[in-house]
Amino acid sequence: MTRGVAGPPTTLLSVFPSFRVGGAQMRFAAVANRFGARYRHLIVSLDGVDSARGRLAPGLEIAFPPPPGGRATLAALRRTLRALRPDVLITHNWGSMDWAIANLPGLVRHIHIEDGFGPEERDRQFRRRVLTRSVVLRRSTVVLPSRTLLRIAADAWRLPSRRLRYVPNGVDLARFAAPMAAAIPGREPVVGTVAALRPEKALGRLLHAFHAASAAVPARPVIVGDGPERPRLEHLAAALGVAPRVHFTGHVADPAPLYAGFDVFALSSDTEQMPLSLVEAMAAGLAVASTDVGDVRHMLAAENARFVGPREPGALAEALRALLAAPRLRAEIGAANRDKARRDYDQERMFAAYAALFDGAERQARTE
Repeated sequence: MTRGVAGPPTTLLSVFPSFRVGGAQMRFAAVANRFGARYRHLIVSLDGVDSARGRLAPGLEIAFPPPPGGRATLAALRRTLRALRPDVLITHNWGSMDWAIANLPGLVRHIHIEDGFGPEERDRQFRRRVLTRSVVLRRSTVVLPSRTLLRIAADAWRLPSRRLRYVPNGVDLARFAAPMAAAIPGREPVVGTVAALRPEKALGRLLHAFHAASAAVPARPVIVGDGPERPRLEHLAAALGVAPRVHFTGHVADPAPLYAGFDVFALSSDTEQMPLSLVEAMAAGLAVASTDVGDVRHMLAAENARFVGPREPGALAEALRALLAAPRLRAEIGAANRDKARRDYDQERMFAAYAALFDGAERQARTE
C-alpha cells in the first residue's frame, strides 16, 4: 500500500558501507530533509562512521541501529531485518550487497542504489560481483544515477529493464546561482575542485596537471575536502614545488561560496558516474576540465566537451591551460553549463522520483 504524509510514516532502512560525507550520503540527506516526517529512517553504517549525520535536519525521525556484532552471517542479517521491521530496505553499492542477499526471497520490498565502483573496478568489473548482482537484484528495484550505469545494469548484469530506474542526481540550484563568494587569497585565476581526498579521486593527477599548466598560465589550485590522501598530496605538492600556491581547505560544510570563487572547476578522478560536485560546478556557471569518466562528457554542455579527456596529467594540463588563457571562453562555457544544469539537474525532479520509489509507485515513468 502506498503511504504518504496523511498516514503513518513509511520506515526506510538504508544500509551504507559507510555514512561518511560523500555523494550518496549527501543525496540521502537532501532527500530525507526534503520530506521530513513523511518517512522514518533507520541508517546502518557498516563501518560505524556516521560523519554525514551532521547534514541531517533536526527533528527527523531517525535512528542509527548498529550492524550485527561479530561475524555478520546472512542468518544474523535476516534476524536484524525481522527485528527492525522496515517497510523498505535500501542498499547502497556493492559494500551492502550481503543485506540484499539476506533479504532473499523478499522479506521486505528492496531498492538497490548503485552509484559506481571503487578503484579496484576502475577498468573492469569482477566477474563474481557481476554474477551476484545479476542473481540477487533480479526482483529488486535498481536505481542508477548515470546512463553509463544503466547500460551496465542492462547489458552486463542482465537485469530486466522493468526493474531499472534512471534517476540523475540533482542539486539545489538556487544555492549556487549567486552566492557570496568566499575569499580566496591571491590574484591569479583559481582552479578549484571539491572531492573527498581518496585514491580514486586521483588528485595527484590534478597536482601534476596544475604544475604543467601553471608554467604557461599562472593560477592557484584550491582543493576542497579532506580524507586519507591529504598527507600524500601535501608531500607531492611540496615535491613538485607548488606547495606555496596550493590551498587545502579541509572539510567545508557548505562549499557553495567557494565555487563562486573558482575560475575553472577540475575533476581528475579515475572513476566516477554522475558526480554531484560536477553538477554543483555547472550550477555555479563554471567551465570544467575533466577526465573522461562515467557520464561526465554527457552531463556537460556541448561547448565544454573538448575539455574532457583521457585519464592522464598531460590531457588535463592542456585543458586547464586552454581555459585559464581564455576568460571569455570560460564565461561562455560556464553559462552553457548553468543552463544545462537548470534543464536537467534540478533537485525537485530527483526528490519526486525517490518519493515515488519509496512509496511504492512502481508505475512511475520508466527509463528512456
